[in-house]
Amino acid sequence: MDNYIFSKNTIEFVTVGVEFCAFMEKAHENGKNEFIDTSVKILPLLYLKAVLLPDSEEENEYDINTEHFVTEEIYEYIRNNIAQLLGEQDTYLEVFQDDMQYSESPIIAYISENMTDIYQDIKDFISVYSLGNEDCMRASLNECKNNFASYWGQKLVNVLRALHSLKYTDDETDDDEICHHDIKSTEKTDLFSKRQESWKEDMDTDEWDNWNG
Repeated sequence: MDNYIFSKNTIEFVTVGVEFCAFMEKAHENGKNEFIDTSVKILPLLYLKAVLLPDSEEENEYDINTEHFVTEEIYEYIRNNIAQLLGEQDTYLEVFQDDMQYSESPIIAYISENMTDIYQDIKDFISVYSLGNEDCMRASLNECKNNFASYWGQKLVNVLRALHSLKYTDDETDDDEICHHDIKSTEKTDLFSKRQESWKEDMDTDEWDNWNG
């Protein structure tokens, strides 16, 4: 057994990644407060599991172009659902971003966009990992680790700061009273279901049931 792609820490990262992706894909089914509460719990866990991923002595030997499963259409579906859920609270001022050194004013960032950027990398990884091709699994794990170090890890800690602020600021408005079913789109749900079927066709039934509970 490959101690890199099947190590305890890798399996735990995959497990949390699967949970995170399922949470993101069903964000529109939850109220805003529930979304925020779950986010501030799962994001630190995802960060921790990514930090603990093992190193590979053969990282540079697997230069394989791994498949990307998250299309622009699916990306926008996820991002838009979260943006509608959070409303005006989707935006926050970014204080730790490379572009800050070139800007004379604060940079506006979006929780929905940052969360979906993280989702895109994690979903691509776990989708490749679930196919069972060890060379592709290794290459995808390497890519995910590199992107964590250079890209989505920073986005995660940035958006966690904004979510922490939302969770612990005094706001007597119970946003969960808003009927979040109003933001659902039958057309988009059908689109996502079709994409899920496409993912399912790339793996056998047992693998699909394993990753989707």
